[in-house]
Amino acid sequence: MKLDKRTAVVTGGARGIGLAIVKGYLREGARVAIADIDTDAAEQAVAEIRAEVDEAPVMAVRLDVADADSRQAMIAAVEARFGGIDILVNNAAVFDMAPVLEVSEASYDRQFGINVKGTFFTLQAVAAHMVERGQGGKIINMASQAGRRGEPLVSMYCASKAAVISLTQSCGLALIKHRINVNGIAPGVVDTPMWDEVDALFARYENRPAGEKKRLVGEAVPYGRMGRPEDHVGAAVFLASADSDYVVAQTLNVDGGNWMS
Repeated sequence: MKLDKRTAVVTGGARGIGLAIVKGYLREGARVAIADIDTDAAEQAVAEIRAEVDEAPVMAVRLDVADADSRQAMIAAVEARFGGIDILVNNAAVFDMAPVLEVSEASYDRQFGINVKGTFFTLQAVAAHMVERGQGGKIINMASQAGRRGEPLVSMYCASKAAVISLTQSCGLALIKHRINVNGIAPGVVDTPMWDEVDALFARYENRPAGEKKRLVGEAVPYGRMGRPEDHVGAAVFLASADSDYVVAQTLNVDGGNWMS
């Protein structure tokens, strides 16, 4: 029970990697808030968890990471229900792709508004709460292997995730004096419903049959398959627990060997 009596917030926690982390944290004894802009999906996730464990200490709370009032309301709701926040997983993100000459300002604004602005200001708000409590904390930013390199069709998403890695470094150095560890996880290609949307975009821009890109990227992973949401839980538990107290400002690759750094 590495997270016993700790309270965690997982943004974008209603599905995919976020939901896998929610369930992993509950198994480790944490109280968990699923903070998601899709409140119906968050409530459904809570219902499914409680169908398995009737009194699971989990709640759903609406969160628009790009809105200051929503961020503060989320913190207040979690504090009222579970007490102070000990762990934040900044998982909420969006994806889009297009050739460089076709990227729209709307797509740029949406990806940077959620993936970078939303990540940073959610971190800032929760970190201020942690500093006020004076008990330290753990903050985990979900980056991506896309933040380690450029890709011709994914320029804005790659740039936004590179910014997450950079923010993890700067915020980690700034906040460790408060005993708040800021670290990151960089997944590779992960088999979630989002990847079906990604595959459809690659099919459009690379003139491929549906499903081919997803198959090819899975085959290219040294481990031999695409990642699964559950593959990221161990790293998320480690970075949220006392085991990582001396780990500061790092972004851990969890990608089956796709990227080495």
